[in-house]
Amino acid sequence: QVQLVESGGGLVQTGGSLKLACALSGGTFSRYAMGWFRQAPGKEREFVSTISWSGETTYYADSVKGRFAISRDNAKNTVYLQMNSLKPEDTAVYYCAGYVGLAIAAIPGVYDYWGQGTQVTVSS
Repeated sequence: QVQLVESGGGLVQTGGSLKLACALSGGTFSRYAMGWFRQAPGKEREFVSTISWSGETTYYADSVKGRFAISRDNAKNTVYLQMNSLKPEDTAVYYCAGYVGLAIAAIPGVYDYWGQGTQVTVSS
């Protein structure tokens, strides 16, 4: 059974940085394209970033482009999201997700597996 567990969330001031991690167990991590999504209170879940199985292809939402960086370590079964220059509007629960496939994906419905989420709060 595939499980995803996020870590690294917390409280940070505007302009600060956080690095999220998401570890996959119960599956062959290198077969999975991975994504990060977020959901703020009262809002729908939105796409943040995605990375291909090899790590060679990445894609970002316009709202985080240039500030966030997604990466993966297939030897550690882990995907990361480095978040810099954080803004109050980045406050949300961040979820990682995975599906077996070669292509990156920005649509939540493509993903088969989801983590429980980690809270990121950016104070102004």
